[in-house]
Amino acid sequence: MKKPAFKKIGVIGGGSWGTTLASLLAEIHGRALLWVRGEDLCGKINRAHENPVYLPGFKLPRGLEATTEIERAVSEAEILVFVVPSQYARGVLERMAPFVSPETVLVSATKGIENKTLKTMAELFRECLPHHPPANQSCLSGPSFAKEVMRKMPTAVTAACHEPKTAQRIQQAFSSPLFRVYTNPDITGVELAGALKNVIAIAAGVSDGMGFGHNTRASLITRGLAEIVRLGTALGANPSTFYGLAGVGDLILTCTGDLSRNRTVGVRLGKGETLLGILDDMKMVAEGVKTTRSAHDLARKHGIEMPIVEQIYLLLYKDKDARACVKDLMLRTLKAE
Repeated sequence: MKKPAFKKIGVIGGGSWGTTLASLLAEIHGRALLWVRGEDLCGKINRAHENPVYLPGFKLPRGLEATTEIERAVSEAEILVFVVPSQYARGVLERMAPFVSPETVLVSATKGIENKTLKTMAELFRECLPHHPPANQSCLSGPSFAKEVMRKMPTAVTAACHEPKTAQRIQQAFSSPLFRVYTNPDITGVELAGALKNVIAIAAGVSDGMGFGHNTRASLITRGLAEIVRLGTALGANPSTFYGLAGVGDLILTCTGDLSRNRTVGVRLGKGETLLGILDDMKMVAEGVKTTRSAHDLARKHGIEMPIVEQIYLLLYKDKDARACVKDLMLRTLKAE
């Protein structure tokens, strides 16, 4: 079946995932416009067809063009992909707002929860873009390391949207022989799964950094999933969402893959490094660090038991010793699964 033509596709955010999605879309549709913050990075992408900061060594298609002008990237876009770290999302959305058409299909590929408001990206879209119809708002999530997509390794993800026709448009826009897109009507579940799995990935990394084995990691993934399902269903998500690509699929990838930034933070913490030192050393954002605070606060707000999240919060923000976190998790009151 022939793909529909999209005359203008914009991607907001020039990190590794934003650049990867822009590259994918440019290959499929012939052109994509990528908004990046700095003039220097913009020039390098356009001259060398490479993002030397976030994806060094990967050639980008000729149809991918970078710009620092947000109006140019947003105005008249048929599809607009939003890939800005969650704690910076509000400011960028407010800058975009005057230029977003109600007909534009908005796709969030950000996996995080705003700290101050505890809002997901879908909730921020509704607040910051009140003129834009929710039927044209969606998110894209699933097990997808940027470098593996750039290396043309087969990948499957989920596009979530309340409106089936919009979900199908996104599915058609992104799908290629090596990038398969499923649809799901549960935006809440897909977004929460994508955000919360990063917290569990930090826990899995801590375990690996401390020298624990496969038993420990498998336990963290399984019980971490139980925590995600508890909070997600309390917030209105469909439980089945957490057993799909955006849920357990992304959870397994992020907790076990060496390309996971969040797992890497955990590994280094488990080896005794400080959080400040780790973050100062990283070029890219590990969303799980900030999301841990949001997840902790959401759990408290809704009375949901999330012991792994609680211990990672204490480790990151209260300087609790990692071994004390393990001890307190293992010695909790015994109960049925």
